[in-house]
Amino acid sequence: MKTLFFPLVGVSLLLASCGTANNTESSTASTSTDAATTASKSDSSGAMGGSAMSDSSKMNGGAMAGGSAMADPNGPTAQHANDTEFMQSAAHSDQNEIQLSKMALAKGVSAPIKAYANQMITDHNKSTANLKPIAAKAGVTLPTDMDAEHKAMAPTMEKLTGKAFEEKFVQQMVTDHQKTANTLKAHQTMTKNNDLQKWITTTLPVVEGHLSMAKQDSNMKM
Repeated sequence: MKTLFFPLVGVSLLLASCGTANNTESSTASTSTDAATTASKSDSSGAMGGSAMSDSSKMNGGAMAGGSAMADPNGPTAQHANDTEFMQSAAHSDQNEIQLSKMALAKGVSAPIKAYANQMITDHNKSTANLKPIAAKAGVTLPTDMDAEHKAMAPTMEKLTGKAFEEKFVQQMVTDHQKTANTLKAHQTMTKNNDLQKWITTTLPVVEGHLSMAKQDSNMKM
């Protein structure tokens, strides 16, 4: 009996050892497979997410790049050889927009043009009001009317009505505000007058905003 018992025990231990080894190998293989699957999903998700974010960034960047109108100091400018000439040109510019906007309101333009014209009158009156004390301190007398170019074009604009007037008005706003923005930007680096520099810093973003609005309206009308 003892002789038979020991071989049986040996066989049982051998079978148990094999079973444990097989379970360990199966568990290890399963873990490796799961890890590989997880890594594959992670790589795929990362690649897709990175591509989507990249495309989104490009789209947003493009929209932002085309969404604003900026001054070009190398583009057409009004006269600004010195501070006196600059301030007089700036005051003329304010009057150009104010007077043309009043003309637009008198013609009973559409609601968007009416809102824009009212904004021009408000902002350009404020611009001149802020410039007056700086000019007075420098002994400069500011003009209170449009410049010669705009006085000459006014009769022609007066004859226009309806859509024809609105299109001309918007086109002129784009031209005028681009020129004004260019002048402000160009003179900002020239003047040594600290008060005038501060005025330009405050006024330029407003003018660029007007330019952007006019360009958007102009594009919609084309």
